[in-house]
Amino acid sequence: MRISHKLQKAHEESDKATFSFEFFVPKTSQGVQNLYDRMDRMYNLNPEFIDVTWNAGGRLSNLTTDIVSTAQSVLGLETCMHLTCTNMPIELIDNALKDAYDSGCQNILALRGDPPIEGGEWTAVEGGFTYAKDLVKYIREKYGDHFDIGVAAYPEGHPEESNVDSLIDHLKEKCDAGADFIITQMFYDAENFIEWCKKIRSKGITIPIIPGIMPISSYAAFKRRATWCEINIPENFEAKLQDIKDDDQLVRQAGTELVAEMCQKLLDSGYVNHVHFYTMNLEKSSIMILERLGLITANNVDFLPWRKSLNPNRTNETVRPIFWKNRKYSYINRTKNWDEFPNGRWGDANSAAFGDVELFTSGLLRQSPKRAMELWGEPTSVKDISNLVVSYLQGKDWIQYLEFLIPKTKLNNFIQKIDEINKPFNTSNNDKDNYNILTFFAIDVNDDLNSNTKDDSANAVTWGIFPGQEVLQPTIVEKVSFLAWKDEFYRIIAEWSHIFEEGSISRQIIKSIIDDYALVNIVDNDYVGNDKIFSLLQDL
Repeated sequence: MRISHKLQKAHEESDKATFSFEFFVPKTSQGVQNLYDRMDRMYNLNPEFIDVTWNAGGRLSNLTTDIVSTAQSVLGLETCMHLTCTNMPIELIDNALKDAYDSGCQNILALRGDPPIEGGEWTAVEGGFTYAKDLVKYIREKYGDHFDIGVAAYPEGHPEESNVDSLIDHLKEKCDAGADFIITQMFYDAENFIEWCKKIRSKGITIPIIPGIMPISSYAAFKRRATWCEINIPENFEAKLQDIKDDDQLVRQAGTELVAEMCQKLLDSGYVNHVHFYTMNLEKSSIMILERLGLITANNVDFLPWRKSLNPNRTNETVRPIFWKNRKYSYINRTKNWDEFPNGRWGDANSAAFGDVELFTSGLLRQSPKRAMELWGEPTSVKDISNLVVSYLQGKDWIQYLEFLIPKTKLNNFIQKIDEINKPFNTSNNDKDNYNILTFFAIDVNDDLNSNTKDDSANAVTWGIFPGQEVLQPTIVEKVSFLAWKDEFYRIIAEWSHIFEEGSISRQIIKSIIDDYALVNIVDNDYVGNDKIFSLLQDL
């Protein structure tokens, strides 16, 4: 959804102020994974949108569009993509806009951009644009009203132009070219900002003003950023922070109070009803300010047990297999080429062609070797791995995609016990009339499959009933999906083993899990009866 429409809707429904977050593109693959995890957590704070920066010169432009696509398609976050003129010929601009369009992103922050990182004065690249207003005009002409277009503003001047009135004139030109909202540079002088708002409104600029808020996490960073942006530091900020500048914790606490007070003044002024946080890819400082402002509310209640994608191709998707409950990145990747997505019911399972896991083996573990060892240690026994399983069940750090494993030597006994539990429900001579209260799939790395379910049946393991709608069955278990998940699961375990040296005890132990254990999924269909699954496992 376009940001201007989303903010209008939010403020029609409530007088409460809203907020959003900015993230920048990390320089390493592990940094990208960490950013996705942080964005995923911050989704639960209910921001109206996030935005993702564009690297000067487009050096990491592909990564920018990748992050935007993941935020939209996998994390379900309304996203705004920065787009600059720096080192960007029209061909690259067109590519970036198409990527944003295809991912479902409907918001662009159009910027001239900083000078190239190599230094020197800013100059337009051949075949590119000189000013942000030209980029705004181009996007509007090419895509009509598909995109909301944001532009930058500088309440205290710009390093290349100190005359605020001239900057307001330039801002008016960008607005007249088709801009829909304004995001400002960081500042700490609330009174000056309010006076600036009066000026731009008097110039006939009527689109929403979104103040850019920079939290204070340390005194050194606070001073450095203020100096870099050439902004004024109010006396009360300096007075409160100067004496505690060497204690980061006290600086953060005091900075939170100061910035929250500033934000409240802005909101009380009547010129703004939304604040935009420059997170610097951190979360704590922004959250502390939001808590002080009373803007963090309980999570929105979703009618689906998994995060809804904002990719336009998946608009009607309402059903997913349970196996990827905590592997949403992989599931989106492996199903991205589907022409249609299940809506209402799973349908013909045999038509679900999951992408080959071989195409997505890069980074299945989603952790660097160093980080994996920090999280999960170096197991030297099956007991160590069992302890990790228990930690996962208790909500502690472990692999997100844990599945039920059983030694192959106990599998036959396990199946016999399931048959004994199911026997009272299977008294008919007609198999069609029989019913298994416990259903299962069990498979090893060599594709030796055992199951007591019908090949073509999908078992809904969550469902919901809503007025005027068919019964929703958003999470299912079925054979084709289980087989696709099995390939991925064993590849994940193998990838984990490979972070340890050949011949090491840890590698041997993990490999023994692959070789000697079967992957099992079991469903207790008596959802109102006594628990059968754990009592079954206790008897093994």
